[in-house]
Amino acid sequence: MIYIKNNEEIELIRQSGRLAARTLNFAASELKPGVTTSFIDKLIHDFIRDHGATPATLGYRNYPASSCISINEVVVHGIPGSNVVHEGDLVKIDVTTILDGYFGDTTRSFLMDGASLKARALVEATEKAMHLGIQEIRNGARLGNIGAAIQNYVEPLGYSVVRYFVGHGVGREFHEDPSVPHFGKRGVGLRLKTGMVLTVEPMINEGVSGVKILKDNWTAITADSQLSAQFEHTVAVTPMGYDILTLSD
Repeated sequence: MIYIKNNEEIELIRQSGRLAARTLNFAASELKPGVTTSFIDKLIHDFIRDHGATPATLGYRNYPASSCISINEVVVHGIPGSNVVHEGDLVKIDVTTILDGYFGDTTRSFLMDGASLKARALVEATEKAMHLGIQEIRNGARLGNIGAAIQNYVEPLGYSVVRYFVGHGVGREFHEDPSVPHFGKRGVGLRLKTGMVLTVEPMINEGVSGVKILKDNWTAITADSQLSAQFEHTVAVTPMGYDILTLSD
């Protein structure tokens, strides 16, 4: 079932999304070579709680942390722990907040000093791909247009789109309908309607699109151990276009 949000609900999602974005800003200010991912996760946890919200990932299906921090070949759902951030690393941080009962979900990729030109190119392409997908969103547009815009941009650059994970609706639940693939064909899929709220969160791999899930049942790595990048926004469908709800103030 797809839940259509009214203006009041969209504003509540925006408040949660803004907090998630501010949390990422804060995490980025502390992210540097030598810190552990558990250190960053503790800062994220405390920042979210200090602002009257709850980290959505903590305890979700027994997930043990308040964020997902994925380094280099880790595609998504990296569990914070004793891993140390090094110079040249590509670090993805995924934060989801629950504020006044509504979820805000956002992810960014960060490059540490010394990152390779190849890593920088991948990150830039992934962020642009996300925005190209978002720009397809409007009342009456087909869902497949989002994935087509992303796929048709990154594949000619030699990258691949992860297909195992997709975006999703979001609101009073962490994951709602519809699923939002980051690949596909233009002109197919359900029609978007004003009031839908969904995430666009492409995971783009330097090499093949396949992933492997590690024994912790969460951490996903690229099948060929090459780099992966991700960006994510929570977005509302409007009559004439889209409204990004996970922008910082």
